[in-house]
Amino acid sequence: MIENTVTEPGRRRRTIRLLPSIVTILALCAGLSAVKFALDGSLDIALAMIGAAAVLDTLDGRLARMLSATTKIGAELDSLADAISFGVAPALVLYVTFLRQDSAGWIIALIYTVSLVLRLARFNTIMDDDTRPDWEREYFTGVPAPAAALIALLPIALHSQFGEGWWNNFPVVAAWTVFAALLAVSTIPTLAMKSVSVAPQAAALLLVLVALAGAALITYPLILLMVLVGLYLVHIPFAWRSQRWVAARPETWHHKPAERRAQRRAARRIPPVGEGARLRLRRPPGIRESSARLRLRRPGGR
Repeated sequence: MIENTVTEPGRRRRTIRLLPSIVTILALCAGLSAVKFALDGSLDIALAMIGAAAVLDTLDGRLARMLSATTKIGAELDSLADAISFGVAPALVLYVTFLRQDSAGWIIALIYTVSLVLRLARFNTIMDDDTRPDWEREYFTGVPAPAAALIALLPIALHSQFGEGWWNNFPVVAAWTVFAALLAVSTIPTLAMKSVSVAPQAAALLLVLVALAGAALITYPLILLMVLVGLYLVHIPFAWRSQRWVAARPETWHHKPAERRAQRRAARRIPPVGEGARLRLRRPPGIRESSARLRLRRPGGR
């Protein structure tokens, strides 16, 4: 009786430590199931499976950190599951739906899969680098694998929502798939979700947006996917600009996002000074700008 009492907490801890890996396995099963539904012609369900895998992928890491259940095997399992769910599965879904129309379609599918695997390998290398500055943790290098998968599957969402169109043509689908692959393997900075914070005064608006997104998920899920993909692509230039600003001022990393935005606005108001700064001279009427800049007078002028 005493032995059972002693070992019960240990058993419970071992079970809890398995939860993140269970979520990872569920994400893997969802990703592979997308291929099955695509073969059956159920493209809506195939998209839902990839979306479910993306949601589960965001949960397993947070769950592991929250439960202090991070393990080496869990990290390796997560990476392998991502390679299958967001690399192999979307490529096969696209191939059986659109890309097999042309003999080059399999090459496009391979390009996408290899790019996603390389992106995941680079991510693991970066995570093992303890010498990188802290501010780099706010950004991903390239588009994350779940986002790249949903971007690549946009033509299928358009086909399911609107039927046949130019978005079904092989050249368009092939170019879009390569575009998603390049985004994943590129060095373009993108914001990490853990770095996004919401001001207290914007909390009510955020809750309203979440409610609208929930309603859209039930009534117009494909439209919601298109909107989310569009918003994600639009955010990339802003993330690139923000990353460059923080890289030039690493001491601001510990500042709150609102303070950093205020600092960027203040920096834009400061006129350029120093070597290379262009001074705007007030020129008299009738005098060309080049003459005013060189302090020259027109012939016969005073």
